[in-house]
Amino acid sequence: MKLASTLTRKFHYIFLCIFSGQVFSEASKYNMPHGVTEVSESIFELHMLIMWVCVGIGVVVFGIMFWSLWKYRKSSGAVAAKFDDHFGLEISWTILVAVILVLIAIPSTIVLIQTYDDTEGDINIMVTGYQWKWQYKYLEDDISFFSNLATSQEEIDNQLAKGEYYLREVDEPLVIPINKRIRFLITGNDVIHSWWVPDFAVKQDAVPGFINTAWTNVPEPGIYRGACTELCGLGHAFMPIVVRAVEQEEYDSWVAEKIAFAEQERLLNYKVWTREELVQRGEGVYAKNCIACHQTNGQGLPPVFPALDGSNIVMNDKTRNIEILMEGVRGAAMQSFANQLSEVDIASVITYTRRSWGNNKNGDGEIVEPKEIVDYKNRVEL
Repeated sequence: MKLASTLTRKFHYIFLCIFSGQVFSEASKYNMPHGVTEVSESIFELHMLIMWVCVGIGVVVFGIMFWSLWKYRKSSGAVAAKFDDHFGLEISWTILVAVILVLIAIPSTIVLIQTYDDTEGDINIMVTGYQWKWQYKYLEDDISFFSNLATSQEEIDNQLAKGEYYLREVDEPLVIPINKRIRFLITGNDVIHSWWVPDFAVKQDAVPGFINTAWTNVPEPGIYRGACTELCGLGHAFMPIVVRAVEQEEYDSWVAEKIAFAEQERLLNYKVWTREELVQRGEGVYAKNCIACHQTNGQGLPPVFPALDGSNIVMNDKTRNIEILMEGVRGAAMQSFANQLSEVDIASVITYTRRSWGNNKNGDGEIVEPKEIVDYKNRVEL
């Protein structure tokens, strides 16, 4: 028994040494990550400084405590002193603690000022949280797009093996140039979200009706991932953040492509679409924006998310169908997609739902053309 007790104590000692070494090591996976920006490095250094201060305090306090327990133990004949307090000692440790806090506050304040610097950036991007995706607007270049989860529903439902970036991949990442000051103006459209990219040391709440700011300057190209960190509803886990930092030349080419693509999309509003083209495009739009609530089979999740399969509105009331997509449903979970989807996408997804599942047999079969969505917007001034 004595041997077992000795081995147990040695094992605990070795474990504590290894664990503490892992935690205190700057490269440890148990420690705060370094990040890639100047701000993230400053925060990491502040973290390590305060951690070592705490370690030092712990060593002194516990050292005195353990020494006192050993030195004045009863078995050595120690007799307890007869006093209630020690005024000088209490004043001394109060002053010492206050000095330590002030010394910690100085570098902390410097880092906070650096972190929350609200100077205008070389590029300013409006970040808006939606249930459950992110919208990015480049204010200088008039570029706007949504970033949706790219993980397939089959992976989520365990029908396919989960990929390396399960729930951490998007269809369209945020693209920024390296060595430029990027300012983010962060808000929410519906509920409170939180935009977090740990490699940038950026975490800012996206609150409807308010604009919070953050900034970064990424020194090297790469893919950086984050997530929403505010519990924002059913799809909270399904709105990852992916940022692609690239060289300036590549960024300029990307901007030119996005501007050209936006112009092509505007021209599509006046194209004569066939039913098959609208249904094909609508299927993709539905998969990105509607499937989480209304399900692959259109059965929804009643009563919160009603079924589209067999819906009289979807099958036979085109006017109301358009109105719901454009304005949402007051008091319900259905939000407006007028500013989330293009006119072509709205027309195509409505056509897709009218021509899918059992609706194809029982509905009136009418398609919705993009021109109808344009006319609706002009009429109600959305």
